[in-house]
Amino acid sequence: MGSGESQTPAHTVDLADPATFANHDLTGFWQQLRDEEPIHWNPPTAGRRGFWVVSRYADILDVYRDDVTFTSERGNVLVTLLAGGDAGAGRMLAVTDGPRHAELRKLLLRALGPRVLAPVCAAVRTNTRQMIREAVTKGECDFASDIASRIPMMTISNLLGVPDADRAFLLSLTKTALSADDESISETESAMARNEILLYFQDLMEFRRDHPGEDVVSMLVNSSIDGAPLSDDDIVLNCYSLIIGGDETSRLTMIDSVNTLAAHPQQWRRLKDGQCEIDKAVDEVLRWASPSMHFGRVAARDTILHGVRIRADDIVTLWHASGNRDERVFHRPEVFDLGRTPNRHLSFGHGPHYCIGSYLAKVEISELLIALRDLTSGFETTGEPQRIRSNLLTGFATMPVRFVPDRAGLARDALDG
Repeated sequence: MGSGESQTPAHTVDLADPATFANHDLTGFWQQLRDEEPIHWNPPTAGRRGFWVVSRYADILDVYRDDVTFTSERGNVLVTLLAGGDAGAGRMLAVTDGPRHAELRKLLLRALGPRVLAPVCAAVRTNTRQMIREAVTKGECDFASDIASRIPMMTISNLLGVPDADRAFLLSLTKTALSADDESISETESAMARNEILLYFQDLMEFRRDHPGEDVVSMLVNSSIDGAPLSDDDIVLNCYSLIIGGDETSRLTMIDSVNTLAAHPQQWRRLKDGQCEIDKAVDEVLRWASPSMHFGRVAARDTILHGVRIRADDIVTLWHASGNRDERVFHRPEVFDLGRTPNRHLSFGHGPHYCIGSYLAKVEISELLIALRDLTSGFETTGEPQRIRSNLLTGFATMPVRFVPDRAGLARDALDG
């Protein structure tokens, strides 16, 4: 469904099915919902519950801000919402509300705040420039696997104290947990990957109890809330959340940014010539990629949303994929504009559950754009990239790219190094 097919009946689109996103362009569908049915009912299909679909930016904000009426504690993505709940509810930050959420958030911000992350960010810059330099010198690479898959996993693994030897294994699990590189991966395999991640951090937590280090796992092992030490489940579930969140958003946005810049030479030239601020460019590639297509809530009580009655226990899904293209908020949202301002995109969510790793993700994407600007004169994709399959995440599993080196920039970088 392209934008020219905006009259396709909305009830024929099943947003719970990963194939919907792999096989269709939903631009016209989202436009139709925003204009005609901003609170839309996705009916039950294939034994799955039905759920509400919120497509307008303002309505999405209303739900995000109200964590009393719309709770995260029964799941926050379709895979858990439709399964009837999240095993981490009340323990994992993303699916905890109220005072417990506030205390957990304060605890984790000790490890993810800008001042604490200064040396981590310096390492991101060094590692990113080295990877881009090697790729540009070589001429070609699969950007998805050779660069974008390595930077975020390296960064979050350093924070969590994950040994180098385990990182490829963890990356393979995170890629399977909430998405798949092809349709051969079943939901059972995805569930097994999620369990493997939990088991991995159970082992790492036990190791850190006896061998503490300067890492987040060691910090959590020795932390307490209201005088009570964090339980094993508290620690393992929040490590799971950090590794998933620390990998997916940055990785998928990086891949999308290269694909999009290759397709928009005028915007690439603005970046290359320093005609746009890097922080604005970062926000635009995040808006454009919208790597987490949705998050979800469950209504804790009967309420009204945009004139529609939502009943207690109804699932309500909030679609960044639509909100980040809402014409009521973004001027010419269909245009990729690296200088866009204002740009209050939803890619990190909003309200009490605003992404705790947003600062680090922006640093990673920023350093990528700076390295591309400094070390290459341009680039092009050299084959058809492969899309991932998911009803939560959107992006590419592969991205073959050919680089044109910036000889002067490479020489300056060598001297600076």
